[in-house]
Amino acid sequence: MHIRADHTKCRGIGLCEAAAPSLFTVADDGLVAVLNATPSEEERDQAESAIANCPTLTLSLHHD
Repeated sequence: MHIRADHTKCRGIGLCEAAAPSLFTVADDGLVAVLNATPSEEERDQAESAIANCPTLTLSLHHD
């Protein structure tokens, strides 16, 4: 499993950071920074919640 962020869509709202602070942060440039692009199975629910709640559809989860 791998998280990707499309920075052309990000508006720095921060819902991802609120849902999964161990996986995401809004960086100084106002865009999402993925802190852990390959979360563990234990972090899967947090990752999926953050991705589902992103209003700009910036984040996606891929199964490599």
